[in-house]
Amino acid sequence: MYFLSGWPKKLLCPLKSLEKPFHIQSDSQRIYFSVLSQTQLSIWYSRPSVLIASYKESAKAAAQFGAYIQSEWRPDSSMIVIASTNGYILFFDIVPAGDDKYLYEPVYPRGSPHIKLLPHYKEEQCAPALNLETKKVLDLQASITSIQSMMEHLLVATEDGLLHLVHWEGMTNGRKAINLSTIPFSVDFQPSRGSFLDFGDVFIRDMEYCVTLDGFAVVFNDGRVGFITPLSSHLTSDQQIHGVWAPDVTDGTCVAVNSKYRLMAFGCASGSVLVYTIDNTTGAMQLSHKLELTPKQYPDIWNKTGAVKLIRWSPDCSVVMVTWEYGGLSLWSVFGAHLICTLGGDFAYRADGTKKETLKISSMSWGTEGYHLWAIATDSSHAGGHGTNDKAVPQQAGILQFQFIKSALTVNPCMSNQEQVLLQGEDRLYLNCGDATQTQTSRSPSSHTEHKPLRERSPFPGGAADSQGLSTLLGHRHWHVVQIHSTYLESNWPIRYSAIDKGGQNVAVVGKFGFAHYSLLTKKWKLFGNITQEQNMMVTGGLAWWNNFIVLACYNISDHQEELRVYLRTSNLDNAFAHVTKVQQETLLLSMFRDIVILFRADCSICLYSIERLKEGPNPTACLQVLQEVSMSRYIPHPSLVVSVTLTSVRTETGISLKVPQQACDAESIMLNLAGQLIMLQRDRSGPQIREKDTRSHQHKLLPFCAPVVLAQSVENVWSTCRANKQKRHLLEALWLSCGGAGMKVWLPLFPRDYRKPHSFLSKRIMLPFHINIYPLAVLFEDALVLGAINETVAYDCLNILSTSPSEPLEVQFPFCIVERTSQIYLHHILRQLLVRNLGEQALLLAHSCAALPYFPHVLELMLHEVLEEEATSREPIPDPLLPNVAKFITEFPLFLQTVVHCARKTEYALWNYLFAAVGNPKDLFEECLMAQDLDTAASYLIILQNMEAAAVSRQHATLLFNTALEQGKWDLCRHMIRFLKAIGSGESETPPSTPTTQEPSTTGGFEFFRHRSISLSQSPENLPTGKFNLQKTMSMPTGPAGKRWSKDSDCAENMYIDMMLWRHARRLLEEIRLKDLGCFSAQLGFELIGWLCKERTRAARVEDFVTALKKLHEDFLWPFPVLPASSFCSPFKNTRFRAGAGEQFLKSQSADNFLNMDMEAGIPSAPRSHSWLGSMSTAQRDMDCNSTHSPHTQDAFLSPLLNKGDECSIGSATDLTETSSMLDGDWTMVDENFSTLSLTQSELEHISMELANKGPHKSQVQLRYLLHVFMEAGCLEWCVIIGLILRESSVISQVLNFMQCPEVAEEMLQGILTGLQSVDAWSTTDCPGYKPFLNIIKPQLQKLPEVTVEQVQPEAFQPTASSKVVEQSSPRAEESRSSISHSASPQSDTSSCSVSRHEEDLSRQEQEEAFHDGGYDCIVS
Repeated sequence: MYFLSGWPKKLLCPLKSLEKPFHIQSDSQRIYFSVLSQTQLSIWYSRPSVLIASYKESAKAAAQFGAYIQSEWRPDSSMIVIASTNGYILFFDIVPAGDDKYLYEPVYPRGSPHIKLLPHYKEEQCAPALNLETKKVLDLQASITSIQSMMEHLLVATEDGLLHLVHWEGMTNGRKAINLSTIPFSVDFQPSRGSFLDFGDVFIRDMEYCVTLDGFAVVFNDGRVGFITPLSSHLTSDQQIHGVWAPDVTDGTCVAVNSKYRLMAFGCASGSVLVYTIDNTTGAMQLSHKLELTPKQYPDIWNKTGAVKLIRWSPDCSVVMVTWEYGGLSLWSVFGAHLICTLGGDFAYRADGTKKETLKISSMSWGTEGYHLWAIATDSSHAGGHGTNDKAVPQQAGILQFQFIKSALTVNPCMSNQEQVLLQGEDRLYLNCGDATQTQTSRSPSSHTEHKPLRERSPFPGGAADSQGLSTLLGHRHWHVVQIHSTYLESNWPIRYSAIDKGGQNVAVVGKFGFAHYSLLTKKWKLFGNITQEQNMMVTGGLAWWNNFIVLACYNISDHQEELRVYLRTSNLDNAFAHVTKVQQETLLLSMFRDIVILFRADCSICLYSIERLKEGPNPTACLQVLQEVSMSRYIPHPSLVVSVTLTSVRTETGISLKVPQQACDAESIMLNLAGQLIMLQRDRSGPQIREKDTRSHQHKLLPFCAPVVLAQSVENVWSTCRANKQKRHLLEALWLSCGGAGMKVWLPLFPRDYRKPHSFLSKRIMLPFHINIYPLAVLFEDALVLGAINETVAYDCLNILSTSPSEPLEVQFPFCIVERTSQIYLHHILRQLLVRNLGEQALLLAHSCAALPYFPHVLELMLHEVLEEEATSREPIPDPLLPNVAKFITEFPLFLQTVVHCARKTEYALWNYLFAAVGNPKDLFEECLMAQDLDTAASYLIILQNMEAAAVSRQHATLLFNTALEQGKWDLCRHMIRFLKAIGSGESETPPSTPTTQEPSTTGGFEFFRHRSISLSQSPENLPTGKFNLQKTMSMPTGPAGKRWSKDSDCAENMYIDMMLWRHARRLLEEIRLKDLGCFSAQLGFELIGWLCKERTRAARVEDFVTALKKLHEDFLWPFPVLPASSFCSPFKNTRFRAGAGEQFLKSQSADNFLNMDMEAGIPSAPRSHSWLGSMSTAQRDMDCNSTHSPHTQDAFLSPLLNKGDECSIGSATDLTETSSMLDGDWTMVDENFSTLSLTQSELEHISMELANKGPHKSQVQLRYLLHVFMEAGCLEWCVIIGLILRESSVISQVLNFMQCPEVAEEMLQGILTGLQSVDAWSTTDCPGYKPFLNIIKPQLQKLPEVTVEQVQPEAFQPTASSKVVEQSSPRAEESRSSISHSASPQSDTSSCSVSRHEEDLSRQEQEEAFHDGGYDCIVS
C-alpha cells in the first residue's frame, strides 16, 4: 500500500536559533507547514521544501503569553492560530507580499521553451513570498489542552473542563462555553440512559473532528475515550450534545480520525492503538481492530515501546502512522495490515549487532498526496546536525522528510481489475510488467506465458487472452521504473492518479491539471500540445484504459462543466481528437467493465455508460451512451465514504449461468465499498425475462437492481475479472477481498459435479477467509497467485568512517529503503478451508483445474505441512482432526508419495508418527514408489524407515532399492545407496538425499574416460597412470581413488555384501551383452572392471555367440552395419599387387581400419593414399604395428590431398586430425610436392563417402576403443576380436592373434575365437556382405595361426606376474591412439539413444541413455 523509499531527507532551517522546533502542522491542502518552537512560528512551503516566512515573539509578549504549544490552520489557509501555555489564542493573518513577488523562482537558460510557456507558470513553480501579521489575541483564562478547526469555527478545550466555540474572526459570539460535566454520556445513543461525568476536574486531553460522523473523538485526562456529537448539525446549547463511551478503556493518550472509513484511532499507554467505529443502528462505539506489535515479529521491543505518542492518517486515509513515547515509527493499513516498523532489522541494529539509538518523534504531518512524511525529532543528533553540541550556541534546526511510494489502488481503485502491480511515487512510476518487447506476444491466447523461467506453456485455453504472462509479472524482483516527464511535472505536481492498461504496455498519469501518457514500447511520453487545454481540465474521478482509449472524468474550468472524456492513445493529445460527454454531477469514482463505464457521482448515484469504437475517419473515436442510472442516496450517508465502485459478473444464482454459460460475463452486479463495508446490488431477475435474441445489451431496457446486501466488513480492496475460462471457473468467477489485518477473503462459487442435479441444500457461494504473509496488490486469477510488494533495507554503516561530524550521518542512522516485488500462493488455504467445511468434492474440482500449475506439488505439500504442524503440536485434543481428510485428499493426485515424504523430511521427527498414522505405513509407501519406478522418492522413504524401523528392515529395503537403481542406471542414487548401506553397517546415520544432484568424481574407475578424463595422445607410455593399465596390479589389488574404497574395510561384511551385489550386476550385464551399460556402471560406481574381468575371463567374460554379440554392439552403440559401394563389385583396383617402398612405410604409420584398400593408377606413382580418414599417426602406434603380423595381401594406403589445403576441420565429425598427427611429429615426412597436385576421381569420392557412412557416432567410437583397451588388459580376447570387427581394424585382430600364441591363453578361448569368426563369416555371407572385405583381409592371418610355433612369440606378452615393455608400450598406447579424434569435432549422434528389443529393458535403457549422454562425459583429447 505505502512503502518507504530511499533515505529520509533533512531540511535545515536557514535561521539559527537556540530554540528547537517541537510541533509541525500542515494546512488542509498540505502545501504549507507551520513549525513551532517556544516563541517562534515558521511557515514552510512543500515544493520546493523551503522556509518562506518566520515570526519571532518579543520577549515582553512571550512573558505574557507563555510558550507556544499548538497551531491550527483555517481551512482556506488564510489564517493560522497558535495556543500558548498561559491560555492565550493568537490569530495570525497570512498575507501575500505582492502580486508578482516570489521568494524563489526557477532560472532557465536563455531561449529555453519553459520561459513564459504557461499562463500561471510562476504560481506553479515558484515559492510564494508571504507575510505573517498578528490579527488578534484571545484570553481563555485557563490552560489550553487542544484546539481543533471545524469549518468556520475553532473548538478549544481547556483544563477547566470547558469547550469553547470560537469564530475564526476571534469572536466567541457571546455564547457561553460548554461544560463537559453537563454532557450526558452513555454506551450508545439512548439519551435516557445517559450519565454525567462523575469526577470534578475532568477535561479533554486530545480531540479531533470527523466530518462524516459529524462529531468529535475525544480522550479525557483520566484515559477514558469517547465520542461527542451534536444531535443537530450545529452546536447551539448544552442540551443538544450527547456523548458515547468506549467501555473498558482507561489508558487513552491521543486520537486521530479517518473520515473516509469513519474510524477513530485511540492511542493507549500500553502501546497499542484501538480503532473504533460507530455502530449504524445503536450509535455505540464498536471496536473494529487493534494495531499492536506482536511478540512473534518484535520479541525484544513489542511491550517496551511506551505509550502511543502520535497517530496520523495519510491524506487518502488508506494508511496510518504511529509513533511511541520511546521512539520508533510504524505504518499500518486502514484495517490493520502491518506494513513498516523502524523498531527492528536494519533500522534498529548495526551490522555488528549493536543497537542504534531509537528515533524519537515529537511531531509529524503527512505531505501532499502522502508522498512525504514531515517529522520533527526530539533528539538533537537527528534534528540538528551542524554546529557543536554546546547548548549555548544557536543551531540550525532540522526537519526530517521521509519519502514514500504508494499503490495506485489507494487513489484509483478501478485498477483492481488488472493483473499488474502499479506503484506511484512523487516523480516516477513502478511497474511489474517487465519489458514491453517481451510482453508483446503475451496477449495471444496460445502464448499466455512467453519467456518463462517458471513454467513452459500455459495449460489454459483461449479464454485467457487478456491475462499477462507469469514471467513478466513474476520473472524477477526488480521494477520497471518510468520517470514522469519533467515538463508535465513542473506545472502539474503532484501526481494524483495513475493507470495502466490491461496489456501492461501503456501508463497514464494525472497531476494538478490535465494528464499525460507513456508507451513502454516506444519509451515516449505524450503531452498536450496546447498548454491552455491542459490547464483548463481538472480530472476529478480517476481515469481508466479501454482498449486504445483513455477514459476520464474531469471538470472543465473555463466552461464550469463536469465532463466525461475519451482520448485516443495513438493520436496527438488534443481536445480535437477527444469525445466529450457532459455530465450533470461531479464524478467521484470511475471504473470500467468490458464495454461499460461506471461513474459514481457526488449525488450518491451510479451511472452506467456504454462505450463503443467508431471507425469513421483516419482517427477513430469512441462514443458514449447512457445505459442506466441507479440512485444510492438512501444507503449512502456521505458520498466521500464510497471507497470504490465496480461492476462484476458475480451473482448468487449460479444455476442460470450453468444453463447459459455465455451469460456468465454479463454485467450482473455492482460492488460498492462503503467505508469498508462491501455492498452488492444484483440485477433483479424476479420480473418477466423477455429479451430480444438479436439485440445488443444497450438497445433494450436493462434489468433494475435489487436492494443492496452487505457481503463483508473491513474491506480494503476488491478484485474481480471479466474474463471467462471454463477450466478454471472457480477462480475466475470468484471475488477476492483484502481485509487488512484479517488477511484475505474469497467469495467462491460452488458448482455441482453433475450439472443436472444441483444439491438443493448446497449454497451457491461461500466466503472463505485465509491469511497471507504479504500485502496483496494484485491477484493473478488463473495462476492462483497474489502479487504484492515488500520493503527491504540496505544498511550503509561504512559511511560512518567517512563522516567527520561528531554525530552519526543520516545515512548511517537509517538504512536505505528499497521496494521489492513479491508473490504468494494462496491455493492451499482455499483447499484447506473447503475441506474444513466438508466440501471435499469442490476442493477436488478446484485442485484438478489447477493441477497443471508448476507449483501445484508445492501447494499440496504446504497444505499437508500446515495442518500437520497445527494438529500434532496442539496441547488440547482435537475433536475433529483435519489431517486424515487432507491425506485422503492428496491421495487423489499422482504426486501423493512425493508430497508425503517431502513434508516428512521438512518436519521434525517427533511428528512423524502422527503423520504416518494418517497417510499410511512408510514401508507400504516405499513399496508403492518401487512399483511406480519412482526411485528418488523411494530413497527419501528409506530415511524415514531408517529412523522408524529396525536396521534389518532398512537394510532389506535399501538392498531392494539398490538393485532397482542398478538395473535402471540411476548412478547417483547407486552411489548414495552404497554409502547408506555402509552407514547402516557401521551404525552411522548417513542419509541419501531424496533427489541426488551432484556427481562424485572420486568414485570413478576404469571407465572414467567417458566422464572427465583428458587423454593426451602425445603422452609417452611412462607417463600413463599406473594401476589403470598394468595387468599385474589390476589383478591383485586396484589402486587410485576407486581402489581405496575397495581396500578400506575389505574384511567388513558390509563391503563384501555390497561387492557381491555389484559383481552380480556386472555379470548380468556381461551375460546380456550390455557393454555400454557395463562401461557406465564401471565409470559411475568406481567398479574395477579390469580386475573383475580377469577373474571372470573363463566364466562370464566368454562369448557364446559372436554374431549375436556383434549385432547387439551395433545396436547399443548406434554403429551402422558396413555396406559395399556399388562400384566395388567391378573395381579394377581390387586384386592389384602389393607396392613396396614409401607405401610400406606409410602403411605402418596408418591406423588399419580401412575395410577395402585400393592401389592408385600407375599414372600417379608417388602419391600413396588411404581411405582411412580416421588414421592417427604416432610413433607408439608404429611400434605396435611392427610387433603385429601383417598379411602379405595388405594393400598400400593413399593419402587425401584435402589435408594439404588446410582442411583439417574435415568432412563429418569423426575425421578430424589431432595436433599429435601433425607434420612436426615426423610422421608424414615422405610426402612430396606432387601431393598437392592430386585430384579425386568419382569412384574415390564414392569410397570416401562410404567410409564415412560406415562410421558410428564419435562418442561411441571413443567408448568402443576404451572398452577394447579394458578387455585387452583383462585378457578377454574374444571381446577384443568382436570390437575389432566392429571398428574394422586388422591391427586389433593381429594383436589378439599375437596374444593367442601365449601359453597362458586357454585352448578353448583359441577355439572359441576361431569358431566365432567362422560363424561371423557365414553370417556375413548371407546377411551382411559389408563385413566380407574386412574378413578377407584378416583371413590370411587366421590361416597362418596354426603354423606359428610357441617359440616365435615372446612369453612375456601376457604374463600375469611381470608386465612386459611391449605390452606397456603397444597395448595402451595403441588402443588409445586410435581415439585420436579432434576435440572440436561435433558428435554425429550425441543425443540419439539406441533402441532395444527387450520389452522389460525399454524404460531402464532410456533413462540410462539420458544419464550417459547428459552426465557430462567430456572426451578431452589434447
